[in-house]
Amino acid sequence: MVVVEVVMVTDQLKNGYDVVVFGGGAAGLSGALMLARARRAVAVIDAGAPRNAPAEGVHGLLALDGTPPAELLERGRAEVRRYGGHVVSGEVVTAVRDIEGFTVTLADGRSVRARRLLVTTGLVDELPDVRGLRDRWGRDVVHCPYCHGWEVRDQAIGVLATGPLSVHQALLFRQWSADVTFFSHTMPPPTGEQAQQLAARGIRVVDGEVASLEIVEDRLVGVRLSDGTLVGRETVAVSPRMTARACFLAALGLRPAEHPSGAGEHIPSDAAGRTEVPGVWVAGNVTDLVAQVGASAAAGAAAAAQINADLVAEETRLAVAAYLDPFSAESEARLCELAMGDRRHGL
Repeated sequence: MVVVEVVMVTDQLKNGYDVVVFGGGAAGLSGALMLARARRAVAVIDAGAPRNAPAEGVHGLLALDGTPPAELLERGRAEVRRYGGHVVSGEVVTAVRDIEGFTVTLADGRSVRARRLLVTTGLVDELPDVRGLRDRWGRDVVHCPYCHGWEVRDQAIGVLATGPLSVHQALLFRQWSADVTFFSHTMPPPTGEQAQQLAARGIRVVDGEVASLEIVEDRLVGVRLSDGTLVGRETVAVSPRMTARACFLAALGLRPAEHPSGAGEHIPSDAAGRTEVPGVWVAGNVTDLVAQVGASAAAGAAAAAQINADLVAEETRLAVAAYLDPFSAESEARLCELAMGDRRHGL
């Protein structure tokens, strides 16, 4: 007889951590894994609404191509917990600075302190108001050719114009299919060089507003214009406006800014993920709107390494101060705090 042991994971928030990570996607879990392996006390607070949940699989991720998003995240949570990190369900509503770091408040009233913050809450896709578009999102309505292009190769693809990147999107999808139609929708029809590019690549342009998607037996079969015309299509590509999930950072003075591409709003940062607010880092789609899963995970790990280095520098500075003046009240208090941290990690 085979005995299977079921382990129930019930992470509870402690009072304080070295680092609290907002968001439990690829960037957040990767950052938390790096920090946990660095023997940092780290907690991931995850609202449980991943952007790629509707997709069947994650693509372009080496050795894990095609893995269902939920499975990938579950593996990531298990790895973080293996090294002592906490992954807690919850929604952050605000974060404020206090004398020794930050106080984070959750929607259910819980609060937790952190010395540093890593924000990886991703973004929200704002889709055009076209009937049926949202329902098919992540299935036969897609946005990224590198995420979905192989799966829709050689199909009849329609590109719905929504902004400055739509012509570029149509030219990209032409790499995967010779049958691409560009719907100008509510945008002006392409002119000049853009019109020449579309024509040269054999991309048909259809003027007129798109009213709805035509669905037959749970399958996209066409795009219906407002004048009733039906244009047969099997896949629709759209560039949504992308907006960072970051309203909870307002109390720290961090607000989304328009991305240089015009594709939406993000939280600006340097190459390492450091924001203009000391102690706050960002990684993944909250700052890089077009990052895929692999790039987001890499950015989370890189930001985590920078955070750990920042903490090491702070701890070293305090240790030197205590070494030079071991009997001051501040030195004794800080040494006690550092010792407690060492015992917490078994050092």
